[in-house]
Amino acid sequence: MSQTVSVPEDLSHARSAIAAAFLGWTLDAFDFFILILTFDEVAKTFGVSITAITTAITLTLATRAVGAFIFGRLADIYGRKPILILVILLYALFEALSGFAWSFVSFLVIRTLFGIAMGGEWGIGSSLVMETIPVRWRGWVSGLLQAGYPAGFLLATALFGFAGPALGWRGMFFVGATPALLAIFVAIFVKESPAYEILHKGPKISISQVLAKNAKLVIYGVVMMAAFNFFSHGTQDLYLKAYLGKQLHLPPVQIADAGIIFNIGAIAGGVLFGLLSQKIGRRRAIILACLLSLAAVYPWSHSASYTILVISAFVMQVAVQGAWGVVPVHLNELSPAEIRGTFPGFIYQLGNFIASVNAPMQAAIAASRGGDYGFPLMLVAGSVAVLLILLMLFGPEARNVPMAGRAVP
Repeated sequence: MSQTVSVPEDLSHARSAIAAAFLGWTLDAFDFFILILTFDEVAKTFGVSITAITTAITLTLATRAVGAFIFGRLADIYGRKPILILVILLYALFEALSGFAWSFVSFLVIRTLFGIAMGGEWGIGSSLVMETIPVRWRGWVSGLLQAGYPAGFLLATALFGFAGPALGWRGMFFVGATPALLAIFVAIFVKESPAYEILHKGPKISISQVLAKNAKLVIYGVVMMAAFNFFSHGTQDLYLKAYLGKQLHLPPVQIADAGIIFNIGAIAGGVLFGLLSQKIGRRRAIILACLLSLAAVYPWSHSASYTILVISAFVMQVAVQGAWGVVPVHLNELSPAEIRGTFPGFIYQLGNFIASVNAPMQAAIAASRGGDYGFPLMLVAGSVAVLLILLMLFGPEARNVPMAGRAVP
């Protein structure tokens, strides 16, 4: 049995929440991808191999689940807004401290702490927005929120392309501390989620009780998000510097141009498929995006022409981030209302934990094939696209479910 309470529309509040969550995820991704674009320089500074430096990527991704649970539980107890401010300040702090790392070990420790802080942002920001906006906005706003990830990648790529040589990798990380300013915007202009305020006044239900009632959903969600995270990281993390740079020996300008172009495609794909999901359903939109990725996967990973590589990379990221554009709304709609601050982010980051092996795995496969990065890129992208199609065909959907509904014990 469920109990539903209507949440009054406040469009001004909704717009502020959207802006805060979008910028939070954009700047979060901006900070993460600074390492992706500079890992060869960082490896050189500390005298380690590129495979070794991917350990920092793995630790950042793996520990995000810890942060998602810790900060998600705090958001369910104390509210979305104050914990979102805390998370933004922490990930900006640890990004700046990364630039001061004095050894490889210290760098790994700081990136681990960054991963914990980063892990809290997505779930809290998306729940704040989905609990605030009108139902009719959910699809396109979901795509817009997720477009913040490639938007952050685009900003990092632009910084790398135009100022990277002047700043050096340490200077890039110092610039990455600027998201701290976003906390001021959240504190002044963003209100607490109205659905949270309604749910917080109701009877308290333990998280173990809610999870026990939804065990199958938890397992399904983790598998789904592992596939999604392999989909994104498997098509992004090693593509620019390892595949285009190390294998194809393209100059930095061409690498930066390719990154900017495919991230424009990613932003467009997120909004397009998010909007489409409001009309045809969440699962169908994801399936269409995955089919598009399969059409692009071979030229994206094996073409000898730079023009074809860039075009296929654009299409690939339209597809990958198009599928991802449905994730914020899909996970929040599937989530038990009582733990929405925790569930979407924690399930997302548990999947990310599983997928955190992606970078070293792809690097190891490439090394075993004489430095051929195209093969592991194609292998991961193609495999997870098929897996996601199967998961969507047989999985649940809760399109347009009320956000203030709750289970009655």
